[in-house]
Amino acid sequence: MKNAFESLKNHFLISMPQLNDPNFQQTVTYICEHTAEGAMGIIINRPSKIDFTELANHLGIQINTPHLANEPIYSGGPVESERGFILHTSDKTWVNTLPVTEEVALSAALETLENIAHGEGPESFLISLGCAGWTAGQLEEEISNNVWLVCEADLDVLFNTPSDLQFSAATKVLGIDMNYLSSDVGHC
Repeated sequence: MKNAFESLKNHFLISMPQLNDPNFQQTVTYICEHTAEGAMGIIINRPSKIDFTELANHLGIQINTPHLANEPIYSGGPVESERGFILHTSDKTWVNTLPVTEEVALSAALETLENIAHGEGPESFLISLGCAGWTAGQLEEEISNNVWLVCEADLDVLFNTPSDLQFSAATKVLGIDMNYLSSDVGHC
């Protein structure tokens, strides 16, 4: 008998030590959408070499909020790596905003970046280039093969924890110290 589908939307995927894919080693991915047809998420702990100033200049956006100038732009995943995604609190939304939960939303519109640059954006946000994607059944198979740890997302880890601490903070949500996990899988 086949199990009913269980969505992992609003969950963190935490890479296991044996994950050798350079796109996902030591990452925490926030799942924005997960249906029987597949899943989409944003890696939240991998800042790129691009900052908000560079992105804004490239897009012709003037920054009126100086404290955002050095805000990092994240490498959100290997899919659509030239496309921008804004993961943000839902206190501010736009026409094409995808609500993830009551507190979190995802936008990909230029208007969102312009509003952020002018100080009219959401309270908290994370801007990424690219996302992570899985086809139907792929994520479930990877989880069953012990590629990922899964836990419900924590907003403090998502928006208020520095990127270099998010991996350990996400594992602490589960009560796990990754230093004690082995990359070997076995059975008793």
